[in-house]
Amino acid sequence: MTDQVPDSLIPYDEIVQEALRAVVGRVLGQVEAGGSVLPGNHHFYITFKTGAPGVSIPAHLKERFPDEMTIVLQNKFWELSVEETLFSVGLSFNQVPAKLVVPFGAITAFVDPAVDFGLQFQAVGSQMEPEPHDDAENDSLERESAPRVTPADDGSNVVSVDFGRKK
Repeated sequence: MTDQVPDSLIPYDEIVQEALRAVVGRVLGQVEAGGSVLPGNHHFYITFKTGAPGVSIPAHLKERFPDEMTIVLQNKFWELSVEETLFSVGLSFNQVPAKLVVPFGAITAFVDPAVDFGLQFQAVGSQMEPEPHDDAENDSLERESAPRVTPADDGSNVVSVDFGRKK
């Protein structure tokens, strides 16, 4: 008997990541259906690859965050629109309004700190480790307390999905 795990002909990692991204889409869709008002104390930190296919952000943000950025959906956002493969939202960065379009495949993390819930993903088509970056400082009342998303071994509801593709 061998300790080597056989290569799967079924792409389980892709199927699971797609299903978990659907969770993000469903949550954002419920917020959109509710008039873009977050219920209770819920608020979201969404991290995504700025250079991923389909991402559309203003040039000054792309320049500042060439690899990855985190946005906050809490008090000051507008025109949230959720489609099957992406979402778009209006946010303010240093009092300058911007519209962002983010495909779900570009998302690398989704966190709702109000209920200690988070998901982590591998960006679709991304094989490189992200470079360190500052969180986007879009206008939010609680941006100073933005959590860093890290894999949790503390019993919280954070789910990390990293299957480490074989080449």
